[in-house]
Amino acid sequence: MSTKPIITHLFTADPSAHVFDDRIYVYPSHDRDIDAQATDEGDEYQMVDYHVFSMEEAFGPVTDHGCVLHVKDVPWAAAKMWAPDAAKKNGKYYFYFPAKDKDEIFRIGVATGDSPAGPFSPQPRPMKGSYSIDPAVFVDDDGQAYIYFGGIWGGQLQNWVNGSFDPDAPLPEGSQPALSCKMAKLTDDMLEFGEELKDAVILGPDGKPVSAQDEERRFFEGPWMHKYNGLYYFSYSTGTTHLIAYATSESPYGPFTHRGTILTPPQGWTTHHSIVEYKGRWYLFYHDASMSGGINHKRSVKMAEITYNADGTINTIDP
Repeated sequence: MSTKPIITHLFTADPSAHVFDDRIYVYPSHDRDIDAQATDEGDEYQMVDYHVFSMEEAFGPVTDHGCVLHVKDVPWAAAKMWAPDAAKKNGKYYFYFPAKDKDEIFRIGVATGDSPAGPFSPQPRPMKGSYSIDPAVFVDDDGQAYIYFGGIWGGQLQNWVNGSFDPDAPLPEGSQPALSCKMAKLTDDMLEFGEELKDAVILGPDGKPVSAQDEERRFFEGPWMHKYNGLYYFSYSTGTTHLIAYATSESPYGPFTHRGTILTPPQGWTTHHSIVEYKGRWYLFYHDASMSGGINHKRSVKMAEITYNADGTINTIDP
């Protein structure tokens, strides 16, 4: 595995990796090199733009394709251009990103482009009915695309439990079921939800939904979906315990049964990842705060090869 950041001239985090045109493209957030006080709302993460990176070989030289989208280019967005993702369908590329609107509520936007390297032109409004953060788009073998998103605490997922934004909504506690990542099919044009939002429920070893107090299994943020040997792998950050955990299902809707840990805690408070196959091998992209000496809002992207066991479980990586 790599022990060094793959991008060293900028602080980058939350990497979403995809293979387009026989290259690995990485779509991270862009941490700013600023002094900022950490809060539970994530006020230290004051990102305003996105760069796209690519490589021809795993662990090889990385090309920076430059700034592909800036908050000033998005009519509805005001701040916090956090973790993005990208997808390809019908020869066009789609870039998904969260941002706070003028009312300081997170929404999810879509921008389009003709190249995986950008630039991307944003839609004039966010996705209808969207909220929270960390969009991840999975295109299945039949061409149907699905979106997964959500993050608690500063990601505001807990503020929407009753269907509208409630700034004082409490988080589930104790043995109450944990909040679930949200998911839905996308429309054929990839620009809107194609159905009512659903919960991507994670089940524990007892077959019941994971509880709020189960901080080693519960969903916190950073969803990702990939498929291996016909099985759907839903992976995510546990937040307070700093793990990348995963759960599997025979359906992209779940429910997903918790199977284990992909990545143990890296340096820094946050952990966020993606998984991609390239030339017959599987790779984990993630971030830590090693390049900044542990400053949580100055992170750097790394990668590691992942391996599977015969039963489909993933071998845990210790960064």
